[in-house]
Parts: sequence; structure tokens; C-alpha cells
Amino acid sequence: MIKKNLFSKMVFIYTVIIFLSLSLIATVLSIWFNDYYIQRKQQEVLEHIKIVEDLSLSYVEGNGNLSYEDLNSSLEFIGKYFYENVYLIDRNGYIFVSTDEKGKDLVGKQIFSDTEVILNDFGEKNTLKEVKKDNQLFSKGDYVLMKDIKDKNDDISSFILVDISMDYLKDSLSHIYKIIWLSTGIVMVLSIVIIYFFTDKIVIKPLQNMSAVARKIANGDVEKRVEINSNDEIGQFAKAFNSMADSLEKVDRNRREFICNVSHDIRSPITSINGFIRGILDGVVPKEKENQYLTIAYEETQRLARLVNDLLDMSAIEEGRIKLALRKIDINEIIRLSILKNEGKIKEKKISVDVIFESDELLVYGDQDRIFQVILNLLDNAIKHSKEGTHINLSCTTKSGKAYISIENSASHIDEEELKNIWERFYKGDKSRTNRVSSGLGLSIVKKIINMLDEDVWVENTENGVMFTFTLTLV
Repeated sequence: MIKKNLFSKMVFIYTVIIFLSLSLIATVLSIWFNDYYIQRKQQEVLEHIKIVEDLSLSYVEGNGNLSYEDLNSSLEFIGKYFYENVYLIDRNGYIFVSTDEKGKDLVGKQIFSDTEVILNDFGEKNTLKEVKKDNQLFSKGDYVLMKDIKDKNDDISSFILVDISMDYLKDSLSHIYKIIWLSTGIVMVLSIVIIYFFTDKIVIKPLQNMSAVARKIANGDVEKRVEINSNDEIGQFAKAFNSMADSLEKVDRNRREFICNVSHDIRSPITSINGFIRGILDGVVPKEKENQYLTIAYEETQRLARLVNDLLDMSAIEEGRIKLALRKIDINEIIRLSILKNEGKIKEKKISVDVIFESDELLVYGDQDRIFQVILNLLDNAIKHSKEGTHINLSCTTKSGKAYISIENSASHIDEEELKNIWERFYKGDKSRTNRVSSGLGLSIVKKIINMLDEDVWVENTENGVMFTFTLTLV
């Protein structure tokens, strides 16, 4: 499909461009050669006419031994050799010498009424002028150059008219035109052939390869990649395609891991709940321990609820079904509420929490519920990855119209590879699954909410542990 459509279009467009360009060049060259040839011919005629003038003066003034027959034969030789017709006309308009057969029949006859007519008919002296209509001597399209001959008193005694026939000009120029247009045709054919093969090799085949790889990836073979043979736009596109394929492979891998993790997280509490309730119903559990087992079953249902809520939140955010209610909020108060909500977990792990505020109240723009969710997720993440008896530091500072909210714990540093992937959906750094309450969606939800607010969030290793920071716009 690519070759049939794109290839045909490209070759057609290139062919049209080449055809128009070369045709324009050939036309310009033809016009230029036509003018150039006329100018060159004019220079040649001026050189010949000087010889004719000398011969004519020698004959007219009678100061030499040149007879009429000698003059006539000399001019005929010049005319035949240079493909020109030469006419000598006196000032009264009578022809007295002609080198062509048509003119010889007019020798001794008056074809121009006077000198002024000759000057008016052939315009500027020493310049080839195109004949616009047929007359007794010349045919339409011929070029004629006129030169006057003056006597000792500087009066015009006669005229020299040199005629170059249109047929001769056509024959001479047609040879040049043939060379120009034949060369143009050869260049055009070669250009089209070269473009045909280069377009197929450089553009079409790489695109076909990418199309084939894309179909394989769409069918589930996410490990396929495009071969990169150049560093041009096609090569850059191939690199971008492979980068996209890498991302798809990573997402697919994380998706499989996520399904495995979520399946385990769902199956584990359901199995526990089922076992405890079945034991109570069957009377296997002693009466005095029923409340204990029911409490465990309740905690498992809470874990299931958290997992389902995370999945629903992620789905709603990605589908754009969550609309932010932006207003002024006190970020310090939200941080305090988040700490209170996690007080039980904090005490359970004997973690000390240090909070640093620049002021008692700090107003920012944001969605209160979503910002609360962000801080809860980050604080919950910090608690889960903190060892017993360690510290968690929360701070809220301001700079350049932004509030910077940071949560730092004393956990082990995160390696560089995990830092790159920590925000990705389905990604779960805890491969050993020592944490039973993590679904791998919390940080991804944080990232998406902050992005929806058009703010920034990042994670970095610090001297004491790991710190998550996000920004909000100050009121």
C-alpha cells in the first residue's frame, strides 16, 4: 500500500518538477542561443560588409582595376561562402549588383523610390533587422543588415543590403535546439531513473520495514525493532519508532507484572477472608478468637478497597473523567491532616516526623481533594519504605511564586534505573513483594495529578535517604 500510493505520488511529483524545471531551462537556453546566434551573425555580417564596402567603393569611384564582372563574381563568392545574399543599390533605389537569382532579375530596376525609403525600411544602420512581410527582394522572417556607402563629399552614393534567409537561420538554430532538447530529455530520463531507485531505497523501503514491524508489534511481538541505516529524517523517524517500541515493550512488561501483582493482591485477601469466614461458619474457630479473625478479614477487605480505588482513580485520570476544582487552599493544613490520617502507621513503626513550615498558613491554587490524595500517597510511600525508628521530614518552602512541598524519609537510595521508571504506570520497584499493600499505582497517580495541575514533581536521592518534591502556585 505504501509503495503503491506514496511511491507513485513521490515519483509523479518529482517527475513533474524535473520536467517543468528542465523544460524551463531548455526554453531559456533556446531563447538565449537564438539571441546569441543573431548577435554573432550580425558581427560576422559586419565583418563581411566591410569587404563588400571596399570592393564597392573601388568599383564606384573607378580608382581601381575592378570591373563590374569582377565585383559581381567577388560578391557572389562572399554570398555563397557565408550563406548570405548581397545587394548593391544606388541612392535612387536601383539594384546594380545581386548575388541571388531572384535579385538578378531585378538588376537595373528601381525597387525603392529614394534614399529615405531605404533608411526607413531597414531602420538602424549596422543592425540585423527582421523582415515583417514579403517584398520583391526579401521573405518574411529573413534578417537584413543595411550599410550606406558615402562618396568623397560624405554624401550617400549607394547602399549595401545583406540578407540572411530564414531557412538558413532555421537550419542553423534547429541543430542547436536539437542538442539542447535532446540533452534535456536524456537528463530528464536519467533523473527520473535515479529518483525512482533512490526514492524506493531511501524512503519507501524503510517505511515498508517500519510498517511491517508496526504490524508485528500490533500483533503482540513487542520485541521487534526497525533497522537504522541513516541519520537523516528517515533515520531519526526510525529511532523515534524504536524508542516508541521500547516504551511499548516496557509498558507491556510492566502490565504483565502488574496483572500478576494485582492478581496476587486480590487473590491473597480473598483467600484469607474466605478461610476465616469458612472457619467461623464451620465452627473450627474458637468463639473467643472469632473477633480476632473477623478483624483480620476486615483489614483484608480494606486492602481490597484501596486496591480497587487506586485502579478506579487511575482509569478516571487517564480517561479524563476527573475535573479539577481549582481554588485557594492552605497547603500547610492539608499536610497536617495527612499526618493525622497516617498517625496509626507512624506510631506502629515508631517513626518520628519533623515538619518545617515558613508560616502557619500558606495559600496555593489547587484541587483540595487531589492535593490531599497526592500528599497521602507520598507520605504513605515514605512510611512503607522507612525502617522502624527512623525519621520522615516534611517541609513547605516558597521561591519565585511557587510552593515546594518535600517529603523525605531515611530509606535506602533508589538506583538510577528505578528512578527513571518510578512514575510509570504498573511499575513496582518492590520485586520481592515484601510490601503487601502496594499496587504499584500510587506514584503514577501522583504524577498524573500534578501534571493535570501543570506543576512539577520529582524524586531524588539525598544524603539521608530519598526525597519526593512537588510544586504548587502561590496565591
